[in-house]
Amino acid sequence: MVTTPAPLAAKSETPPPRSVLRDPAFLRLWAGTTASGLATWALPFVLGLAVLHRDLDAAGLGLVLAARTVGFLVAVAVGGVLADRHSRRAVVLWSGLAAAVAAPLLAFGLGHSLVLMTVAAALAGAGQGACRPAFQALTAETVDPERRQQANAAMTMAVRGSTLAGPALTALLAAFLDIGTLLLGIGLLWLVAALVPGKGSGNGSTKESAEGSTTGSTTGSATGSTATEPDPSDPPAPRAGFRAEFLEGIREARRHPWFLAGLSALVAVIALGYSATSVALPLISRDRYGTEWVLAAAMTAYTVGALAGALVIARWRPRSQGWAAFAGLGVYGFAPLSLMLPVHPVVVVAAYAVAGIGIELFNVPWFTATQREAAPDKLARVSSLDFLVSYGLAPVGLALIAPAIEAFGVTAVLGVCAAACFLVPAAAALVPTARHFARTAPAPERRD
Repeated sequence: MVTTPAPLAAKSETPPPRSVLRDPAFLRLWAGTTASGLATWALPFVLGLAVLHRDLDAAGLGLVLAARTVGFLVAVAVGGVLADRHSRRAVVLWSGLAAAVAAPLLAFGLGHSLVLMTVAAALAGAGQGACRPAFQALTAETVDPERRQQANAAMTMAVRGSTLAGPALTALLAAFLDIGTLLLGIGLLWLVAALVPGKGSGNGSTKESAEGSTTGSTTGSATGSTATEPDPSDPPAPRAGFRAEFLEGIREARRHPWFLAGLSALVAVIALGYSATSVALPLISRDRYGTEWVLAAAMTAYTVGALAGALVIARWRPRSQGWAAFAGLGVYGFAPLSLMLPVHPVVVVAAYAVAGIGIELFNVPWFTATQREAAPDKLARVSSLDFLVSYGLAPVGLALIAPAIEAFGVTAVLGVCAAACFLVPAAAALVPTARHFARTAPAPERRD
């Protein structure tokens, strides 16, 4: 008797996800982010060149940069609401176009109208601020959850690379082009940021919403409710106002204790540690070491360290990612600590490199966890809260550090700031849910 052999069972192993660097949709998004980063970092440098060329005085430079900061802070909150209310791709488009329009206005006002330059700088800052939460949410729409950490590492490498390439490229071009032409070039970069990114597929958000019952990443999953399809004949529900929707984003952030703890740690490190080193490093480079190269070398080492940290965290998956991230954030304390002590300048440079590595060991998992844990329809608002708090309090720290140094001395201020950088992230790591940056611990890996 002849029997037909049973068909072979299909293999259950799923192929490893394709590298995010081979995904055309992500590469377009990455190119847009890189262009916006180059434009962001080049603008202050170009305006500084305008001061050297006497097209703008120091007071005017301060006013223009302050207007850009105010525009950024206002727009980052508005942009978060708009990116959750409308298409994230549309928010990136219009915010990039706004910043692009600001560039020729800056060029026209240079040497003619400080008022026009101030208004244009506020518009440029608004475009920059509105696109930041939209880019974060668009990353979650474009990239599936398994590849987001790699994607966020690539994004942060673009930002860090821009801090090196933006001023250097601008300085090179300044030898051949005038200030007005350089400003128009910044406008072209913003056009790239506006036009190149593609529309997010929404697959990531949809998938996470479907899995919300197990991950707790959506508001409805916390109550165990079952979603029902709306009746097409029902009239659309009235949309809440801007203030109500912004408060919804705050309530979503409060659902995640690890997020609030992370914001507190960021405030300590940025408003105290980063502000203190920004003020103290030029002084110590001049007074203790008698040379400007320590300042330049330390800042370069910080950026190179951040690039190295992004490369490491693109592949590394610590079991307790929240604790590892907070440890990386706390490492920034070595920067002010090295400025306190009469050490060789190489030690200062090395401390800044280590601080740069640590900051990206925090940033990349932080962005990835926010994209994973926040409700998809509130992700941009939660991201805008992150940028609003971290960027918004930095000028406050800068304004207070200099008087504190005059009153108490640079060593005492640096000591307090170094202690805050070490202790506040350590305390934040003790908050419930901080260990894994998640409301529930991840399932243990199966070992066959």
